[in-house]
Amino acid sequence: MADKDVIKQPVFRYIENKRDEIVRTLSELVRIPSLTGQEAEAQKYMHRLYSTLGLKVTAMDADHDKIRRHKAYVKSEFDYKGRPNIIGVREGKPPARSLVLNGHIDVVSPEPVAQWEFPPWEGRAVGNKLYGRGACDMKAGLIANYYALKALLETGFNPEGTVILQSVIEEETMAGGGTLACLLEGFTADGLIITEPNMKIIIAHPGVIFFKVKVIGKSAHAGMAHTGVNAIGKMNRVYDALVELDEKRAQDNRYPLFEKHAGRSCHLNIGTCRAGDWISTVAGWAELDCRMSHLPAESVDEVKRQVQQAVKKAAESDEWLRQHPPEVIWYERQVIPWEQAPDDPFILAFKSAADSTLKSDIDIVGATWGMDTRFAPFFNMPAISFGPNGENIHGVNEYVAIDSVIDCTKVLAAFIMDWCGVQKA
Repeated sequence: MADKDVIKQPVFRYIENKRDEIVRTLSELVRIPSLTGQEAEAQKYMHRLYSTLGLKVTAMDADHDKIRRHKAYVKSEFDYKGRPNIIGVREGKPPARSLVLNGHIDVVSPEPVAQWEFPPWEGRAVGNKLYGRGACDMKAGLIANYYALKALLETGFNPEGTVILQSVIEEETMAGGGTLACLLEGFTADGLIITEPNMKIIIAHPGVIFFKVKVIGKSAHAGMAHTGVNAIGKMNRVYDALVELDEKRAQDNRYPLFEKHAGRSCHLNIGTCRAGDWISTVAGWAELDCRMSHLPAESVDEVKRQVQQAVKKAAESDEWLRQHPPEVIWYERQVIPWEQAPDDPFILAFKSAADSTLKSDIDIVGATWGMDTRFAPFFNMPAISFGPNGENIHGVNEYVAIDSVIDCTKVLAAFIMDWCGVQKA
């Protein structure tokens, strides 16, 4: 065993011995509902946690006027007042390297709640699983960040470089009031780790655009339905055309890191469908809301052209749609793609720490969803995502694997020691 591995053993033992406490802390955090836009109470909890480590803690509401001018800003539908980001700073000294450990506190809706085996806000641990909305995505990552630093400090290892803990808002809407706001206020470092779910080293994600398709039909009374034109049926042609486009793009667009992780590189998802407003009226309108991902090298304008062309082609095969063309409306929300060079010293150092700690060859992959790591290049920071494993993220019976929370915490502690350096108190 190398000397640097020997010195880490007391830290690893501390984390193992704190397993019950870590589970209890995570459970307490899961019990605080923190839907996007309603993060305040959970952030008070994170503020208290950070304060117990003697960190310099800042509660910071996003400055809308500042963040909206940034190229990577995505508009939020919520007011920022009373929804602070919580930042805890353990000051180090240059030239030692610094590190940001980041995670988002907001979670998605737990509906349909009736289908959960355990209440989604209970935070119940059963065997190696801790259930609850946000347990895996990503309150477990936030707790791993916290206990990684706590383990070092309480075993007498003081980081030589600055370590910054960030608990941020509204990542789930991919908006800019969380991580982007923190970075714009100067809470940056020589590297960024976001502990999103999945204990693989994620170094890329696609761009994401959003759009709506509207189809107009002709309303009529149900008793005279034959005189109307049902927009639902007409929209079905558009739906089929978009599914066909999705399948074609999956064949034509290949990105090995995405395929390694998800088996596919890009997706066109039809997320919502609305039509009509009365059961006894022929539906005079129909709408689809869609999410479209694209590879980092793809032109957004070209991707949009493909969508427009697919919808136009569907309309050309139908007399009504030729006379009443479907409308494609592009939302302002747009997530820029992100790529991190795999041979960056930050990535190599993290992989070395993870491999050594877990006694395994940890995969380097790409994610097929957007993450806050995309902000890092604007601040000259290398970044990765790496966090605990779990299942049913955004679904019923979401859970995190407790063993992976412990393992992730060890990896983070080991990497702080390697990257920032430590001094024995």
